[in-house]
Amino acid sequence: MIQARDFDLLVFDFDGTLANSAGWFRSILPDIAKRFGFRCPDTDELEVLRHKPPREVMRILKIPGWKLVFIAVHVRKLAAKAEAFPLFDGVPELLQQIAANGIRIAVVSSNSEVNVRRALGPELSAKVSAWSCGAGMFGKAKHFRAVLRELNVPPQRALSVGDEIRDIEAARVVGLRAAAVAWGFGMKPSLEAAKPDVVFETVVELRDFLRTT
Repeated sequence: MIQARDFDLLVFDFDGTLANSAGWFRSILPDIAKRFGFRCPDTDELEVLRHKPPREVMRILKIPGWKLVFIAVHVRKLAAKAEAFPLFDGVPELLQQIAANGIRIAVVSSNSEVNVRRALGPELSAKVSAWSCGAGMFGKAKHFRAVLRELNVPPQRALSVGDEIRDIEAARVVGLRAAAVAWGFGMKPSLEAAKPDVVFETVVELRDFLRTT
């Protein structure tokens, strides 16, 4: 079983992992679906889609791959105009604890660095040693590599922390260990099926893990 002492770096996803942006995304989804010509799921179907891998969601909603970059850019622009996304309860204390333990923090996100910094605020942003934002839907692996190179950390000494199957898949490509969190978009059974190294159901569980040696 992995332990906190196995890692020199934690690489965090942002939306659904550090910040709760789900309500905002649901509110803009109908307009985005209309703008980019894909089918908008209702509330019940959206819950079902939380169990599906990203490519299956794209197939069901009829989103062609070539549109992803345009959708992502548009969503980041909308996020920049929105109120800063609230952090999940316990996240500020979690980041402070990690930094106090001498473990470095990186953020790899599909969101923009400006939006992430705005949500974290100056004090927590200062705890982050490396940023690689604006990742595509299936482009996180190269962003993981970028922060590893910047911080000179071997992949086996880094732990990816994210709320989606694609976070786990990208970590595997690069050789990072993968932690899945069950308080974001992905549902625990689907995350477990992707075989992460560890699953955390709450922020408290992650904090407790980091207290172990």
